[in-house]
Amino acid sequence: MVEFRDYQKDIIKQALDILKVNRFVYLAMEVRTGKTLTSLGCASFIKSVQNVLFITKKKAISSIKSDYDLLNPGYEITIINYESLHKISNKGWDLIVVDEAHGLGAFPKPSRRAKDIKTLIQFNNPYVIFLSGTPTPESYSQMYHQVYGLPNNPFSKYSNFYKFAKDWVYVVQRKINGFNVNDYSSGKEAIIRMMRPYTISFTQKSAGFESSIEEEILTVRMKPITYTLCRAIKKDLVIEGENEVILADTGAKLMSKMHQLYSGTVKFESGKSKVIDYTKAEFVKDRFKDKRIGMFYKFKAELDAIKTVFGNDVCDNLEDFDSGKCQHIALQIVSGREGISLRNADFIVFYNIDFSATSYWQARDRMTTKDRKHNKVYWIFSEFGIERKIHNAVSSKKDYTLKHFKNDLLYL
Repeated sequence: MVEFRDYQKDIIKQALDILKVNRFVYLAMEVRTGKTLTSLGCASFIKSVQNVLFITKKKAISSIKSDYDLLNPGYEITIINYESLHKISNKGWDLIVVDEAHGLGAFPKPSRRAKDIKTLIQFNNPYVIFLSGTPTPESYSQMYHQVYGLPNNPFSKYSNFYKFAKDWVYVVQRKINGFNVNDYSSGKEAIIRMMRPYTISFTQKSAGFESSIEEEILTVRMKPITYTLCRAIKKDLVIEGENEVILADTGAKLMSKMHQLYSGTVKFESGKSKVIDYTKAEFVKDRFKDKRIGMFYKFKAELDAIKTVFGNDVCDNLEDFDSGKCQHIALQIVSGREGISLRNADFIVFYNIDFSATSYWQARDRMTTKDRKHNKVYWIFSEFGIERKIHNAVSSKKDYTLKHFKNDLLYL
């Protein structure tokens, strides 16, 4: 039987009061403060709850199952990833936990995930617990579709995002490819104030965390072929081989191709990918050969490079890593940045970097625990590459955009 921390007990009590009145609560608890266990605890104190649906990311399922087994509550639980929601029944759920709820926040149109959650709520009228350490990581406008499926959400009088935006968003027009389009990203801060009666916020500092994150950038010189290809694609926007073509006929594609190439991989126009330079993987293996590391990669072919160089020393399954079946673990940045703990790693090593500021702040925090005072994160950047430019943006809490890339292109 698990023992809740004092602050978790307090949050459960507050959450139950909110759930009793509103049937939903948003637990905005920072990573490693135990929001999963707290949500499971809330469910155990509601007598009418017999069947719980916990919706999360695939890589987080095993750790949630472990928390449920430790708690051993009186209700049944089904833990499922978002991509598998179509496999379950719409009916029969007394309480639904929506993990990493900010992932539902796409706008102006709702994502498939947001629509699926709305359908579940309409069929079941369940209690709902939203979980996220970063409810609106990029824009306050992200809140609307997270809660729009709830009949009593604070914005329920607006039948769609566009009507909501008239009152709650500073809508501006931007010119893209010669056309004027509405930009809805400047949501008003009042959106968060409207959510406060339904939200419980809790930080690592409030939980007593005293850990720090130290970053170090390691630069490696790639093989000549990498720089040759980068110069060619920048100059000609196309590279034709015997069987494959590398095409960068738009600014976005050029940004993506150069991002791939500088780390040693490329995706061809046919959809196939290839590793062209193993330098980064070889460097990481040599530099961290006596340590247990959690690696984050960006592109699928980068995992191929890692597996080729590391062999059986690397796995992509958290259970295998935690049990010691492999020395290192490699995770894709977006899928691994949330819902998992790399507490058993000595260091986190980023093989590449994502354009998203959310990815930067979340993924680098995967080792943090209450008892761990210092975390070391390494970034592996190619000499003369694009990665440092991206790091400058995302570490300042800004996504790296095509506008940034066009300004940086002169220096690449």
